[in-house]
Amino acid sequence: MKPVQSLRQRATTVVEWALPYWTRGKAGRETPDDLFRVLYFGWLVAFSFKVLGASWDVSWHFKWLRDDLAPPHLLNSVGTAIALGLTIVHLYTGYGVDKAAQRLIAWGTTIFLIAVPLDLINHRINGLDITSWSPSHMMLYIGTFLMICGVIRGWFMGAKPGRTRTMVLGGLFVFLFENVWFPAEHQEYGVFGIAAWDRGQPEAEPILLQFAADQMGRAVDRQMVVNFSLPVPDQVYPLYAAAAAMIVFVFARAMVGRMFSATAVAGVYIAFRALIWPLLAAVDFPRSAVPVFLIAGALAVDLAFLIRIPAVRALVGSLAATLFVDQALRLQNAVFASPPLVSPMTMLIGGLMLAALWLGGEWALNRHRLRAQDMEAVVSATATP
Repeated sequence: MKPVQSLRQRATTVVEWALPYWTRGKAGRETPDDLFRVLYFGWLVAFSFKVLGASWDVSWHFKWLRDDLAPPHLLNSVGTAIALGLTIVHLYTGYGVDKAAQRLIAWGTTIFLIAVPLDLINHRINGLDITSWSPSHMMLYIGTFLMICGVIRGWFMGAKPGRTRTMVLGGLFVFLFENVWFPAEHQEYGVFGIAAWDRGQPEAEPILLQFAADQMGRAVDRQMVVNFSLPVPDQVYPLYAAAAAMIVFVFARAMVGRMFSATAVAGVYIAFRALIWPLLAAVDFPRSAVPVFLIAGALAVDLAFLIRIPAVRALVGSLAATLFVDQALRLQNAVFASPPLVSPMTMLIGGLMLAALWLGGEWALNRHRLRAQDMEAVVSATATP
């Protein structure tokens, strides 16, 4: 009985602490420090569950036939439930967010919740829906992207200066990058799936291979495995690395404001992927080509921030990041494994895409005062008598 009584007492204490805050208010209202910490600790927990579920999910789908109630989906759903609760708190009370952050969180959560039933319907109609890049899947990523952007904005605007602010902001960018990079994992698992087939030891269960073959209208053969494992053009992966991945690092470096911030974000993500790699292998789940090459691109972004003129920084940084990504990807392909390589012309296109995004990003960072030094200037002005 004592443990039950202890839990009841703790629950009562939590309710008594939280109840006074449950009042309707507009975004931007002054938020007590203890409430602000609890709200954003909750977001870190929510995103952690979603990342763990997502990381297992890709590997799961390369082994087993899809199941709505598969363990990775349930793990991800725990994070979604926490995120939904926090969204309701922000919308109703206005605590912990300004208007921009509140809207981003609200729109992101709404899009995600709309995408869930659409994705279930899509799978009922189209079966496996083989690629991670399908419309319903992209809605899930976009919803989560907006949600995390809103949380980053809320923390950036409301957290007090110090190590905790920097560490949490960097951690949130790791979650953002994981979500942005998630669809590219399909190709990273795919190359291992093809290699396993070529060894005569397919990682996928026979029921999954047969289901995929029936959906494609062909026999279970190598071409079917290739179509299942690498369902999008080879150019998608390096283009996505050069443009989408690098622009996240640009914003991470500008908003965290510390030298090697982008490299740290990339390094933490790669460390996480490297950690779950042997864990998945130990329980006989498919492994993937961990994108270590991204660290080189992140380093190029960090070095580009030594250039003080924004437009020059964007152009030089885009060139450097693209070259670093291209050469590091080719080295990884030779030493370990990676999705198929493409011609230098493809990387040139990726570099041009990054340059356009980076120039736009520099404008947005200035327009919305999202650089680390902007917030430091606000804090200094506020502290001045």
